[in-house]
Amino acid sequence: MADDQGIGLDPALREHRRLLVEEHFASEVAQEFDRTLETFAHHPRYEIMATGEVYDGPEEVMAYYVRTRTAFPDQRHENVRLHFADDAVIAEFDLLGTNLGEFYGLPPTGKAFRVPIVGFFLFEGPDLVNERIYFDAASLVNQIGHGALLAALADS
Repeated sequence: MADDQGIGLDPALREHRRLLVEEHFASEVAQEFDRTLETFAHHPRYEIMATGEVYDGPEEVMAYYVRTRTAFPDQRHENVRLHFADDAVIAEFDLLGTNLGEFYGLPPTGKAFRVPIVGFFLFEGPDLVNERIYFDAASLVNQIGHGALLAALADS
């Protein structure tokens, strides 16, 4: 993972946050979601800005992980770049996967996707409290072969 220098941020705090975000990514790819949840301090929260979905608390966040990895069991990150702010680590990366399971009630297509993501890992001091991601959901849906869904929405 490449990262910037985090100018102005205490070096020990910056390193702690970097390691925590890297552990978060690694445990997601390994599908060790109990480990992923442990990267959050007290109460995990996950926000998907493209769809307005919010998963609040360990049960909801765990259900999100299980559902998305059922749809995309090979989901992974590439080209991760980290940037540091006073209260956040901002991660830019490519998210990749193959649609091999049901996705929001739609049948699997076997098609792969690659979409750029910007994720904000929000901190209170050393504690990760929220992950908020931004991405082009239409690109993902088109790439996995469910573009007709978007056309139907546009017609309604």
